[in-house]
Amino acid sequence: MKIGFISLGCAKNLVDSEMILRILEDAGCEIVNEPDFADAIFINTCGFIEPAKQETIETIREMKEYGKKLIVTGCYAERYKEKLLKEMPFIDRVITLKDYTHIHLILEEVFREDNLKFQPLKYENRLLTGSIFTPYVKISEGCDNRCTYCAIPLIRGRFRSRPFASIIAECKTLVANGAKELNLISQDTTRYGYDLSKEKKRLLPELLQEISKIEGLELLRILYLYPDEITDELIQEIKNNDLIAKYFDIPIQHVSSQLLRRMNRRGNKEFLEDLLNKIRKEIPDAIIRTTYIVGFPGETDEDFQELYDFTKSFEFDRLGVFSYSPEEDTASYDFTDQIEESIKEKRLEAIMKLQKTISRKRNRLQKNKIHKTIVEAYDPETNFYYGRSYAFAPDDIDGMIVFQSKKKLEPGNVALVKISAVFEYDLIGDAISE
Repeated sequence: MKIGFISLGCAKNLVDSEMILRILEDAGCEIVNEPDFADAIFINTCGFIEPAKQETIETIREMKEYGKKLIVTGCYAERYKEKLLKEMPFIDRVITLKDYTHIHLILEEVFREDNLKFQPLKYENRLLTGSIFTPYVKISEGCDNRCTYCAIPLIRGRFRSRPFASIIAECKTLVANGAKELNLISQDTTRYGYDLSKEKKRLLPELLQEISKIEGLELLRILYLYPDEITDELIQEIKNNDLIAKYFDIPIQHVSSQLLRRMNRRGNKEFLEDLLNKIRKEIPDAIIRTTYIVGFPGETDEDFQELYDFTKSFEFDRLGVFSYSPEEDTASYDFTDQIEESIKEKRLEAIMKLQKTISRKRNRLQKNKIHKTIVEAYDPETNFYYGRSYAFAPDDIDGMIVFQSKKKLEPGNVALVKISAVFEYDLIGDAISE
């Protein structure tokens, strides 16, 4: 049985894809890259915002043309199962997120081949599709924050931490198999352990300490930090633990206090300013990344100007901007003061134009500094290596370090790179001897 597999959406969805791929391969299936060669095609879908939903529908229709057995899984399948079954009867099976606990039994029904033996999904058992040197580790599932624009709780359910021992076991396996950097992810990484302890204590600092003991690990990164759950204890752990990337990925969404209330985001502009300035004071070389939503219902010209001015004054190292996408069944979907698409687009372009200048300015601070860099690729035509240091996450949002080396290097090697030139998003340098 030959299987084609398409994974859409975020890194958290990618982890699910990698678990499914592993049970398919372990059962005796062959994973192929071309749909023409497949007997069956899996599409692990995204249903978060409208562009992602459109990509899902287009991908399903495109794969239908190959005439193969078609299995649809993931977030869109969870959110719109009945719609898929009604409008796309050519789909052979829709597998929702709630089905994952018994997906091995569903696959036995789908394929009905005695020689294929499917086992249950396990985080510790993944077929990595990206770099084996920089994998993701999902430490929890779901979300309790109930932001008025977000469908994640509707799709993924309530917040649920993975057992401590399970995460450590997976991390040890990944490092033993070659991982140099581990990237901890979830919908709300800072809340980890809240539901595991009677005292409702966040256990992320303790988890970081334990993972840091794994021999062979070079870098440990945390992504998706909810602002008001970043404690002084966590900041100090990141500051004082040499293995942890001095990298804060904090989606703040906006700074207008009235908009934050409408978004059901905890905190206000003053709180965010205090938090971000505290991080910069405690860890001067920290990289701070955030995301905004522009065009949220009721966002006035004054609200946007406040966001623009804040961006200009604080100077984030990394910044992504989304136009508000009204999602059915979320609270903000029924807000009456929706913003015109042309205004959303204009505001997004203004922020991104400003950030382009800021990114180049912030990158100039890295000139002549030395970055401990994990090699990811080599281009023999240009003789350039491509890699990442603590300053660059592996999710295709940040840039890279591009460098040359007199010594031959392989993917997964670690090199010290002195930065000699900068662009808006990338750093250029040369490998130096230790």
